[in-house]
Amino acid sequence: MSAPDPHHGRFVVVPASYVFPLREGDAGTEVLLQLRRGTGYMDGHWAAAAAGHVEQGETAYDAARREALEEIGLADLDLTFVTAMQRTRGGEAIDERIDFFFTARTWRGEPHVVEPEKSGGLRWCALDALDTLPDPVVPHERAVLDGLRAGTTSPYSTFGFDGAAVGAP
Repeated sequence: MSAPDPHHGRFVVVPASYVFPLREGDAGTEVLLQLRRGTGYMDGHWAAAAAGHVEQGETAYDAARREALEEIGLADLDLTFVTAMQRTRGGEAIDERIDFFFTARTWRGEPHVVEPEKSGGLRWCALDALDTLPDPVVPHERAVLDGLRAGTTSPYSTFGFDGAAVGAP
């Protein structure tokens, strides 16, 4: 199989999967976040506890499970699909993304940092208290978390088009 022709006039969409582990705490629903460090993208921002690119031949669900094991040591996640987010930064072809967001309320193992060179730590945070974090949350991930908190997520969402995050048309 030959490599795709970069001059065919179409962009290539980069897929990624994200996992937000959830639990019930004293202040309501809590989400496990990871502080990005040493990745070259949004370092110094809180983000999904586990996330990464979907590899060739892999489903978004399989990528989510693989990333959770590789990044935070969790296995056998019971994933719930939240949204597929189409996003853009309006620049290069690499800026065209499709992100698959999942939550998980059950799993095997205790969350811990598996890749310390890429992480500034993990923190459980109440969905209602994201503004109290000492560092910001990655903006497109924050849009999904705000939707989870408000109960307004939709199967399809966008980010970066006309500068706003929106649900289905």
